[in-house]
Amino acid sequence: MRIIFWGTPEYSLPSLDIFIRSKHEVIAVVSQPDKKRSRGNKLISSPVKSFAEHESIKIYTPEKIKNNKNFINELKSLYCDLFIVIAYGKILPKEILEIPKFGCWNAHASLLPRWRGAAPIQWSLLKGDEFTGVGIMKMNEGLDTGDLLSEEKIKIDDNDNLNTLTEKLSILSAKLLLNASSLLEENINKNTNSQLIKQNTLGREITYARMIEKSDYKVDWGNEAIKISRKIKALFPRANTTFRGKNLKIIKIKVLSSDEINNEKYYFISNHSKPGIILAVIENEGIIISTKTDPIILLEAKLEGKNISSKKQLIQQLNPSVGEYLSN
Repeated sequence: MRIIFWGTPEYSLPSLDIFIRSKHEVIAVVSQPDKKRSRGNKLISSPVKSFAEHESIKIYTPEKIKNNKNFINELKSLYCDLFIVIAYGKILPKEILEIPKFGCWNAHASLLPRWRGAAPIQWSLLKGDEFTGVGIMKMNEGLDTGDLLSEEKIKIDDNDNLNTLTEKLSILSAKLLLNASSLLEENINKNTNSQLIKQNTLGREITYARMIEKSDYKVDWGNEAIKISRKIKALFPRANTTFRGKNLKIIKIKVLSSDEINNEKYYFISNHSKPGIILAVIENEGIIISTKTDPIILLEAKLEGKNISSKKQLIQQLNPSVGEYLSN
């Protein structure tokens, strides 16, 4: 089949690569326009555009797609069978959705209708979901409201953070999209719509994964320890606090269990202090900080202007004192 691929970030690359290597023909790629992404305000291409250039594939980077007659006419002239859309960055209007012969298909990184929207991976981690997955959806004009052709569920591991879970779901998306394209090709002369599953029949809660905002990255030490842990994993590696007036990115922590709290190794002053207080500095281990509930031990962090450091090196770098306060 003749395919136009829509995508922008690195997350999309496994899917683009698998289609390029498949029996299908990727006749063009649509990606977001170049953006100023560095301190020197230099225009940088998206990962998908750069990859497509390396593969000598025709590339479109329109500033707008709605009511863009020239772009729409160009798409129509390519006589495309299928649009594959993964993390493109904009909702496709009806005038574009109707162009390909066999529709527009998207891989969404959640168990729909849970976490429709821009940041499903982050919100599945923030809310402590036990499972997530990828759904292959026939796109319509709504926000991730289309019917599903296929879906695969995976468990979120205790050690997963935004990077590790994103990588898993990116690879899974590529596999499921390719399988879906084969299924669509096999059923060209059949009614594919009869195989689709409506989201409202799945018995799941509808939730929305809004975009992550700058304020979301601040660690609130007055929160429960488990929620702080989820935030650090979900927003890895950008969750942050302030220490002695400088930004401190929190890379890795551990919530201390009751057994560990009672262990002489982790001896510290009373945890009845207000949240955000340094309770102890444990040599070769880390820095214990109070929260609303259980204390946590800071294992890895990045101080403004410094490299990422951990345990002994982190303690030497910060030189913290018991009783000092970390602000949010």
